[in-house]
Formats: sequence, C-alpha cells, structure tokens
Amino acid sequence: MAIAIDFGTSNTLVTRWNVAKNEPEVLALDRLSQQLVNNPPLIPSQLYVADASKPDIILGQAVGDRGLDGAKDQRLYRNFKRGIGTSMQGFLPELDGQKVTFEKLGNWFLSEIFQQLQQQENIDSLVMTVPVDSFESYRSWLTDVCADLPNIDKIQLLDEPTAAALGYGALEQELKQVLVVDFGGGTVDFSLVELNLTQGQSKPTGFILRWAQKSYADSTAQKAKTAKVIAKAGKNLGGSDLDNWLFDYFQQQQNLPKDALSLRLIERLKIKLSEKNQATEVYYNAETFESIELSLDRPGFETILQEQGFLGQLDELMSQVLQQARRNGVNKDDIEAVLLVGGTSQIPTVQTWLKSYFPEEKIKNDNPFGAIAAGALQLAQGFELKDFLYHSYGIRYWNRRNKCHDWHPIIPQGQPYPMSQPIELTLGASIEQQPNIELIIGELGEKSTGTEIYFDGDRLVTKNLGQGQANVKPLNDRDGARTVAKLDPVGYPGSDRIKLQFLVDGDRCLRVTVEDLLRNLTLLENQKVAEIS
Repeated sequence: MAIAIDFGTSNTLVTRWNVAKNEPEVLALDRLSQQLVNNPPLIPSQLYVADASKPDIILGQAVGDRGLDGAKDQRLYRNFKRGIGTSMQGFLPELDGQKVTFEKLGNWFLSEIFQQLQQQENIDSLVMTVPVDSFESYRSWLTDVCADLPNIDKIQLLDEPTAAALGYGALEQELKQVLVVDFGGGTVDFSLVELNLTQGQSKPTGFILRWAQKSYADSTAQKAKTAKVIAKAGKNLGGSDLDNWLFDYFQQQQNLPKDALSLRLIERLKIKLSEKNQATEVYYNAETFESIELSLDRPGFETILQEQGFLGQLDELMSQVLQQARRNGVNKDDIEAVLLVGGTSQIPTVQTWLKSYFPEEKIKNDNPFGAIAAGALQLAQGFELKDFLYHSYGIRYWNRRNKCHDWHPIIPQGQPYPMSQPIELTLGASIEQQPNIELIIGELGEKSTGTEIYFDGDRLVTKNLGQGQANVKPLNDRDGARTVAKLDPVGYPGSDRIKLQFLVDGDRCLRVTVEDLLRNLTLLENQKVAEIS
C-alpha cells in the first residue's frame, strides 16, 4: 500500500492509493482525524505531552476531544513545525526532566501517526512532502524520522509545490505554467511550477528530493525532468500570525486573557469569518463561571489585516515571484492557473487580492487541503523522477571592502546531479606561515526579508525587519570539519597553493578533492564534506 503524508504547521493529511478506483483517497485515522464540513479528515498538528520521560503523548483531534486544546500549562504544543531545523532552540521548557526540542516534538507527532498507520495498513511505500525552500537540516531530520520505520521498502520526499500541481491534475489538463499559492498555518509560499510532458508520456511526474538511507534498485532509473520550480518567494507568515493579530485586537478591546483557550477561540472565529460576514465564539465554564464572548464582522477583520500591512507583504512576494519568472522568460499572462493550497488561502481577503492579479477563471480552489498529499501519492505509482539541487552552495571568505564575512558561490541552484565534471577552485595562504587552510561550506538561501522570529510568552511571533542579507546555513562550521589542507611547508600569501575540485554524487553528497600545488600531492581524494539538497 502506498501512503503519502503532508505534514503541515496547522494540519496534517494522510492519503493512500485506492487500487480499485486507481486514484488517491484521504485516510481517516481513529481518534486523530477530525471531520469538518466540506473538508477532508484533517489531523490537527497539535501535541499534548502528558509525560515527556516515557513519552506519553496525545495528538491530533484527541487533544480537543479530551478538552486539552485549551490547556493553560506548557504541555500543549501547536505550530511546532515552524521551529524544526531552525536556531530557535532554547525557548522550550524542560518537562519531566527531559529537554524538549521542536525536532523531538515533531518526531513524537509523526511517529505516533506512523504507528497507527502501520496498524491499519500494510505500507510498502511512503512519500513525505517538504517545503521547497526548506534547508537541509529539516530534510535530514525528516529523513531520519522516516528511515527507521520497519517494513517499508521505499521512502521518498517530494517538494510541496510540485505535489500540489500534481494533486490539482495540472498535467492531465496539459497546463504548462502554474502558480502554486501555499498559505498555511506557518508560512506562505508562492512557487511557479513549469510542467512538461515527455514525448510518449501520459502520466504525471515530480521530483524526488530524498531517498531514505537504504538502497533501492529502481532509484537509478531516473529519466528527464518533466517539472521544475522556476520562481519562488515565501516568508514566515501564516494563519498563526493572523491569530496573534486577532488576539492583540481582542486583548485591547476586552482584556482577553493570554492563554491557549483564547487562541483556540480566535482560530475558530477566523475560520467562521471565511464563511460568514459576522461570527461569534462563546465559552462558558460552569465550574469557575468564567465566560468569554468574541464577536467580529468581516470588515473589522479586514481592517485588522490592513493595519498589519498584510496585503502589502503579499504584494512584495508576488512582485518577487513575477520578477523571477520574467527573468526565466515567463510573463504573468503566461501563467495558466493559480492553485490555492492551505487553510489561510481560504480567507476571502486573500482570494479577492489574488483576483487583482489574475482572472477569476484561472484561480483554482477546489482542493486546498488535499492537493499536496494527493499529488505526492502519485509519485509512488512509478512515475519518472529527476533530481537537481534546490539551493546554491558556497564558501565563506572575508570581504575586506565591507569588513565582514561573505559567501562565494561554487555550486549553483538547479545543478543536476550526480555531476559529471567537477567545479575547480584554487586558493592561497592569507597570512604569513599559514599552517593549514580552512573552508566553511554554506547552503545559500534567497535574500532574506529580515524576518525575526521570537517568542512572546507562549506565542511564536514573526516580525519583518526589512531587506537583509542572504540566508545561509553553514554545513561544516565545527571543530575538526573546517580544515581541508594542512600545509607542509607552511604557506605564504602571493601565490596559489591548493586546488579544490567539488562534486555532488548520486547520493547528494558534496565531495572534495584537494591537491597541494607546491608539492604536486593529493591531500584529500573524493572526501565527503556534507549531505546537501
């Protein structure tokens, strides 16, 4: 049985392949999935840690069914996906003598889902989706979580925008340029996906981003690519940020208490405002006689969004992705469909804003929650695959003009792998009597918009600080990993001393060969530096 999982910030969706119907179907998990009108059975991405030492955890809809989604202690976690693979560690409290991290929370959450899935289904193939702009640390974490699963022959990762395009049936409709607007609980991502049909091919295809640490006979049978993300822009802005803005409004208006219950009521109010012009949420505790009543109309909600510069931030992202598209020869009018994904994309303000850029008939909104998981599942049906690198990679150097460290790109984004020809670089000593040469390799992201992420009590908050520098994730900045050449005799400035040859192999490992030019001696040969993406 082939299974695909879309692990989201607010909700998680599981799909399986229906052999009888030859199509994907959403799978409901007992006690974990919630049943909402007009929505597939979603698993709320929330976790209550009853005992961290065992661990004893409650997740998904079971948290709400037990009345724990309004808990006022620090054992309730939501939006934890936003922190996985980031430098925000240290904000989480220690529970039951155990250090809690975002990665550990995500591991507990997914492991429980896997365990229940394997009790219900005989799984031989698993596909997980990842954000297109996620760093290697997130993908490595997800791969490690999946790699230890027993009795699963094949584990794959697929980027979310390509999965969404497949889930919306873009290839079957012979669409070539589609804009995927993925607006969930934690992030908003705009991705322009270029789709092609290989001659003689009639089935949809996507990209594989990661094989688990196993060997598969069919992993080398990869053909020419048929889909490519040619423009993308995104930021840490999602439904949870809108919840926080609403909370601030109600706290100012009626001194709303700062706790998980209030945020839960606000989220329900926000969802209702996507369906109605006026919404009210009421809570009453018969034991404490505590009562809360929240009421807001849609114009009031839109005013709050306007005060936060919400549409201006979306305009910036749209401008970025359309500018990138033009550089790749694609104009706005060439975009044949706009595919909406995620709960926040259902807010009427967002859809009205999109209509200011595209004709209404191009905007597709019939599968916002299930498209990514359904598209990912199609990857497991034997469709063609092609790998390329989603990030650029470079080495750190001292920028004398700006008097700070900067990054020199060596491997460009979009590089196919395995590479047939190495990329060469020569370096010399920078100081007198230099005993060795060190290199710090970095995974280079897009230019950041200066978004600061921090905690305000138990709230995860993002703040736009304006234009910043490139977002870089060092890969080998640790003792024992930086040195690539020991110089004997020692080096002096003024001449090239070593030659570096960089290659990416079929397992997505960055490897380097180092030659001492003075001694005509190979110091390192095909040495693994890091796993990359």
